[in-house]
Amino acid sequence: MFESRPALPDDDRGAAGPHEGLRTGPAQLIGRAVEMGSITAALTAARAGRGGAIFVTGEPGVGKTRLAAEALAAAAAAGMATARGRASAVGSPVPYRPLVEALFLLARTGLLPGPDALGHHGPVLARLLGDDRDPAAAASHVMVGETVLRLLGSVGEGRGCLLVLDDLHDADAGTLAVLEYLLDNIGQQPAALLLVAGRARGAAAELAARARQRGAATALDLGPLDHPEVRLLVATELGITPGAVCPELLRRAVAGSAGIPFVVKELAHDLAGRAGRHGRHGAGAPPVPAGVTDTVRRQAAGLGPLGAELLGMAALFGRRFPLPVLERALGRDHGELSAVLRAAVASYLITPDGPGTQWYAFRYRLAAEALLDDLGPGERAGYARRAARALTALHPGLPGAWCAPAARLYEHAGDAREAVRLYGEAARREMDEGAVERALELLTRAHRLLEPGTTSPEAHATLLERLLDAVACSGRLDRVPAQTGPDEDEGDGDGGGGGDECGAAHHLPARRRAGLHARLSEIATLRGRPARARAHLDTARRLLDAHPSEAHTPVVDLAAAHAELSRVAPDRLATAAALARRAVDGAQRARLPDVAGRALLLLGRLERDQDEPAAVAHFSRARAIALARHLPVLRVRAETELATVAASHDDRPTRVERARGEALRMGLLPLAHEAGLVLALDRIRRCAFEEARDLIDDAAADAARLGLGRTLAALRLAEAVRCAHQGRRPEMREALERLTPLLDAEPTARALSYGLARAFCSLLEERHDAARQEFAQALAHDAENPAAGDFGRHGVILLLGVLDGRMGRRHLAAAARASAGGTRWNHQFAGLAQAVLLGREGRPEEATAVAGKALEAAELYPMARRLCLRLVARVAYEDGWGEPVDWLREAEEYFHGAGLRAAAGACRALLRGMGASVRQRRTGTERVPPGLRRCGVTAREFEVARLVAVRTSNKDIAARLHISLRTVEKHVANLLRKTGHPNRTAFADSAHALNR
Repeated sequence: MFESRPALPDDDRGAAGPHEGLRTGPAQLIGRAVEMGSITAALTAARAGRGGAIFVTGEPGVGKTRLAAEALAAAAAAGMATARGRASAVGSPVPYRPLVEALFLLARTGLLPGPDALGHHGPVLARLLGDDRDPAAAASHVMVGETVLRLLGSVGEGRGCLLVLDDLHDADAGTLAVLEYLLDNIGQQPAALLLVAGRARGAAAELAARARQRGAATALDLGPLDHPEVRLLVATELGITPGAVCPELLRRAVAGSAGIPFVVKELAHDLAGRAGRHGRHGAGAPPVPAGVTDTVRRQAAGLGPLGAELLGMAALFGRRFPLPVLERALGRDHGELSAVLRAAVASYLITPDGPGTQWYAFRYRLAAEALLDDLGPGERAGYARRAARALTALHPGLPGAWCAPAARLYEHAGDAREAVRLYGEAARREMDEGAVERALELLTRAHRLLEPGTTSPEAHATLLERLLDAVACSGRLDRVPAQTGPDEDEGDGDGGGGGDECGAAHHLPARRRAGLHARLSEIATLRGRPARARAHLDTARRLLDAHPSEAHTPVVDLAAAHAELSRVAPDRLATAAALARRAVDGAQRARLPDVAGRALLLLGRLERDQDEPAAVAHFSRARAIALARHLPVLRVRAETELATVAASHDDRPTRVERARGEALRMGLLPLAHEAGLVLALDRIRRCAFEEARDLIDDAAADAARLGLGRTLAALRLAEAVRCAHQGRRPEMREALERLTPLLDAEPTARALSYGLARAFCSLLEERHDAARQEFAQALAHDAENPAAGDFGRHGVILLLGVLDGRMGRRHLAAAARASAGGTRWNHQFAGLAQAVLLGREGRPEEATAVAGKALEAAELYPMARRLCLRLVARVAYEDGWGEPVDWLREAEEYFHGAGLRAAAGACRALLRGMGASVRQRRTGTERVPPGLRRCGVTAREFEVARLVAVRTSNKDIAARLHISLRTVEKHVANLLRKTGHPNRTAFADSAHALNR
């Protein structure tokens, strides 16, 4: 009764159909490198006279035929003879159809030998190519097989031959019998067989299994593409780079196709076609591509009326559907539906989902969407009502996860009120389990159904509050409801300009609107729009002034505390802390545990640098609230903060990595990026610069896509710090330029950019005066706008101040009182500052011991450790403590290997001043321009030349390169002599490009 053969276009034989113009060149085979390696090996063996066979299997659309085409192209490129034939279930059966088709192809290309060349097998070949309706009548399958075998040997002699036979699941019994003979005897022929078949049970599958068991053939079973391969395929089809693929298209391609190449290509072509017709693909869910719809429609039609009804009703549930509910809704038992299910599974429309027979799933999501789109409004509503009744009868009260599918059914049935209620309840349950992304999806669905009269004003407000909370947690700012505020035309997606209308919710009570504006303020802060955040706060406060509410004031206070951190003012941290404390107190009175917990987290972050024990107490208290009230999002936030504090002391970031992984799993993208930033800075300090770059680049791309301006600003700063810690000033400048437009989103980045990036880079360049000025600038910015983060105040700035004599015991004690001074990173600097003071006080043994502990802490930080050694070596030598000569040699070796020539040169100069031997470095000639190299200019002379070119005096050159004035004069004289210039002015005029 049912046709089990899939109607899905088997592997898109034409590769691109009507969209060939989208590609810029030949189609690229994606994700099949291993399989092509096996095929290439078989072709190589065939050219050497060692025949073999490969079975290629897989579900429809997975790329079997595409792989066969690539094999044919590879064989042709290698000079091999090629032939291809395909079985077919269309029309009357044709004996040996794929073999005959391949023979005709050889005949058309002039490669087929005449019957006389095959001796007594010639008549068999003639009958195969003639009009005989039954060529096997006069020849056994063995005789036909031997004839084809000899023919392949003749065609492939001296060059090899590839025979591809496709769609063998539709082959006649005679063809399969001949193939079995060929498989057993191909080994001594210069030919390779590539046999393509589906996975459906049948004679072809049995032949493949037998051949594999006895070693007569290799099996290649093609699986779906993974995420990177889907991205690459979409990019290839659209003729763009993988990085330029639209994130929404990629998400739809990955989620909707299950990695099936045919579906991915159809999605790409459909997007390009709609973009060409409409300029952009517009709002709302894009339609299912016509090619996919037609394919699914044919598959469903092949299952008969009952099958079409079953799948149409199943599509109402989405990709997964519960079979018992459908059985009850259809009034059929499992036995009656089993034949339909088997046929649907065989056609790769559906697949069992999990153990037993309770749940099934469509093979790919777009199949369900196509079937749903095919239902008329009345048919869809009727199916949905029947399914909803069956679901509620089987699961009274809709416990657990049943709420969401029931809401979906009521939505399809047109009962918006019940659908909204159930979506809201399902979202609450998902949030209780920490499934933020899923909760956001459910709340978005509910919001789309809201219309006047759909639900009560209070229920409407609750739904909007939950939706905005989920948006803020997930970072999916694109899910903020469309607004009708006065600045709607700006399209910022954060609620307009803060006007008294909160979207279409002007009919809601004023106190509820105040809470909504507070949430929109937090979203605007995330987006990096401080002015918009303050506008929403002004509206919220105005509403609460007229309608006081103990339940909503803490929400407004917490939003105000977050917004305060984007304000430029000396008292902003104190003001934010006061607002956060007020929010904690108010939330406890109003019994708002989540608000109280989030306010405690903010308090902890504000106090972490100065009073770490108090901060840890706040974080622990928030975690206790989360555990007691079962608030998984709050728990993960608190655990991330606690892990960050712990990592700053033991420098084992495992807990932070674990917290980041949990945040990603739950869909808490802003939190995950904050944890990723902590990890990136840790990698930078450890000089794992490539790992840091990967973390920063991935997070920055995501933050830019989501519109998380504040997060993006922090990541841009981290990239500048990464470049600075390698002494790469040009790259650091580029990163800081990308940060500049985002400074309003994160104003403390000004101080941090000077302390963490610019000044550190200057120290590595031996520009100590510049570093001091940049640290001073960081302190000035901090005084104007205090930073909730350490930029070196309690570490490297303290060490430099002690070395210069500007700081002493008082400053060291102040740093020790500050919690930031106790981190392992700062301990290396503060410990050495103490050692310097001890040395000056005539206590060399104590200085040496303290320095040893500080340098032990510095072991994790290769660059910072050597910088410390270089900075303190001179005073250690002069005051007689430590091992300054060994320290300088260690530092010089490291700086030289890192390509930091100025720092390495400073270490060598200090060693010479101490009377120590200095290792000669003769590398660097590759940096001398070819023209100067031909004149005999050395690497050191080139260093001098670059400074002469910018008219630096000899005295300044000596100070910069840590060499004597007489040596500079000698190098300048050599430069003028070798280049033929009469004086340094003439040389500078002609060499102005040396520093570019």
